[in-house]
Amino acid sequence: MDSFNVYEDAERAAAYARVEFPGTYYLAFRDLPAVIRTHARGTRAIDIGCGAGRSTRFLVRLGFPAVGVDIAANMLAEARRIDPGGDYRWIGDGDLSAFGAGAFDVALAAFTFDNIPTRERKIALFREIARVLGPAGVLVNLVSSPDIYRHEWASFTTRDFPENAAARSGDTVRIVMKDAADRRPVLDILCTDEDYREIYRRSGLEVVLVHRPLARADEPYPWIDETRIAPWVIYVLAPLTRGEG
Repeated sequence: MDSFNVYEDAERAAAYARVEFPGTYYLAFRDLPAVIRTHARGTRAIDIGCGAGRSTRFLVRLGFPAVGVDIAANMLAEARRIDPGGDYRWIGDGDLSAFGAGAFDVALAAFTFDNIPTRERKIALFREIARVLGPAGVLVNLVSSPDIYRHEWASFTTRDFPENAAARSGDTVRIVMKDAADRRPVLDILCTDEDYREIYRRSGLEVVLVHRPLARADEPYPWIDETRIAPWVIYVLAPLTRGEG
């Protein structure tokens, strides 16, 4: 989480807060219940970069009493407005020092790392997440695939940004959300699978599972490229055993 976060803008925060799980977003969350239940050992959960609380509420519905944390005050205001009984906390840039080592069994980061600009910042936050996970804890890191910035989707368009096709890891890419009232481009930071794996290794995390959800033709959405190209990647990560980091 970094000052690059586009959702610190109040207008964008309000628009994004009204988006739940339509279209392409449905694919991001469709398989998460099975993934989380398969790998979670315990119910203490933290939602890293919770934004307007969509993913925090998702965890709570799955039976995980989750704490949502974010650096964007505007987004947290929306989360508290929508869910007054939820536990939403402002944190400094990547600062999880309010939580002790091993405080959580599950950490979810849904699209959080799409907005963090440098490898060093990603590593610093991943190390903090690894610290607050218990010995059997897991991090579920849901990110945008590099392919999402190069194709057309039920919920997104990139046709106005042909320069995305030449983007490399670490470059800024642009995408427009069709389902949000705010149609200004979202600025993300491209990160390849190869780079994520190196970042995880340097952060003291090991990859347990990689899942790329594809759409099915019988699902009630106007799919465009989703049935043949996965727009999202779900990584399940665990702290490396002591001495391997």
